[in-house]
Amino acid sequence: MTLPPSSLWPRILLAALIGTLSGIVARGIGMPLPWMLGPMLGCGVAGLSGAPVHGPVGLRPVVIPVIGVMLGSGFHPGLLEHMGAWTGTLLLLPAFLAAATIASYTFYRAVGKYDPVNAFFCAAPGGLNEMIILGGAAGGDERRIALAHAQRVFLVISAIALFYAFALDIRAARGPGAWVSLTDPSLRDWAVLGTCAVAGAALGKPLRLPAPQLFGPGLLSAIAHLTEIVTLPPPSLLVIVSQITIGSILGCRFAGVNAREMGRDLAVGAGATAVLLAVTVLFAALLGPLTGTPLAQGVLAYSPGGLTEMSLLAFAMDQDVAYVSTMHIVRIVLVVFAMPMVFRLIGKRLVAASRRDGTDDG
Repeated sequence: MTLPPSSLWPRILLAALIGTLSGIVARGIGMPLPWMLGPMLGCGVAGLSGAPVHGPVGLRPVVIPVIGVMLGSGFHPGLLEHMGAWTGTLLLLPAFLAAATIASYTFYRAVGKYDPVNAFFCAAPGGLNEMIILGGAAGGDERRIALAHAQRVFLVISAIALFYAFALDIRAARGPGAWVSLTDPSLRDWAVLGTCAVAGAALGKPLRLPAPQLFGPGLLSAIAHLTEIVTLPPPSLLVIVSQITIGSILGCRFAGVNAREMGRDLAVGAGATAVLLAVTVLFAALLGPLTGTPLAQGVLAYSPGGLTEMSLLAFAMDQDVAYVSTMHIVRIVLVVFAMPMVFRLIGKRLVAASRRDGTDDG
């Protein structure tokens, strides 16, 4: 972990304070997923208001493996009997991604008046870092693409949490009864959980796993829990600190964004996210008659939010974490591999069209 410059520490500490207080307030008012959603909203509002906040991004390599180990604890021996039921969701996933991308791209072009390159890379339902890099290389506006994807994740998490709470009447189920204290795991449990986190994060990148710092620890943790080498998740306090950190980082992505100057892009991004969510609910509803998957599970499985965040939502709402995280891993892999392939096929036409439409994308 590289320490940030000394000039950033006051901004990081302010973000940590806002994130922690926002989490406490969110918990107090009964907000769904309070320890992530509260800091995300609190730091997001602070960032858009011009407050000097900076996300504690240096802690991300530390807290993401903790979340990975926690998600892996959602796997248990009885789960193997149900994996065959996931086939229908997996088969429908490519069709969902194609429909979501086309609908979002159409919105960015028709309503937002984005040029074809920016619209293409803003429309992808995933792969934030990859879309920024590829879009910039293709002549797109990296700041605009980054803002579109950061806003998509931000709004999807908020909307899905509220949708669960008010439309489906499903609220956070991980209450005091699920609390795991720092003293609950034995020394052996600590050793196993720690090994999953450290070794998983170290192996994830060389093995070219998607989201390696999350998926590597999650994979080892899943194996450990499936074989019952360990049966406890990480202590709840560590998970809460990790959620506050992730939420604060997400919210601070809006620091330095002038809401007035970027108002049009923010409005267009909100509309595109609404289109993505509408397609999500439609396909999730299709899963019911086709596969028997409940709407609550289907919405989480297909929602175009972050892998970490949507898996955390599944955990908090007492849904099937293994099912949801598996679908998001496959979604990310498909988006990251498919979008560059599609762009290679139609990229020249998009770039040419963008040059012709260069004045319409103000």
